[in-house]
Amino acid sequence: MTNEAAPPPGGAGTPSAGPTAEEFGRVQQSAEFAELRSSYRSFAFPLTVAFIAWYLLYVLLSNYAGDFMGTKLFGNINVALVLGLAQFATTFLIAWLYSRHAAAKLDPKAAAIKARMEAGS
Repeated sequence: MTNEAAPPPGGAGTPSAGPTAEEFGRVQQSAEFAELRSSYRSFAFPLTVAFIAWYLLYVLLSNYAGDFMGTKLFGNINVALVLGLAQFATTFLIAWLYSRHAAAKLDPKAAAIKARMEAGS
C-alpha cells in the first residue's frame, strides 16, 4: 500500500486551473449571487419556520391536549393519528415544493454563475 495520491482526473498529473479564492469572493459579493441567495432564503426560511411551528403544535397537543388528540373520528382513527400522518404528508409536500422552486428559480441562476466562473469571466 502506498501513500502517494492519485493524479487528478482529466490531465496528465497536473491540477486543472479552477477559480481562485479571489474570484469566489467577487462572485459572492455580486448582485447575481445575492439574488440567488435571497431567492433561496425567501423560500426556505418561511417554510422551515412554518413546519417547525406545525411540528411543535403537534407535540404540544400530544402532551397537553390528550382528550382532544384521543377524539375518535371514525373507527379506531383518532385526531392524533390523522395529525401524525399529516406530518409525513407535510414533509413530502415541502420537499416537492422545494424541488420545483429549485428547478425553476435556483438552478438556472446557479448554473449561470457556475458557467461564468468556469469560463473565467
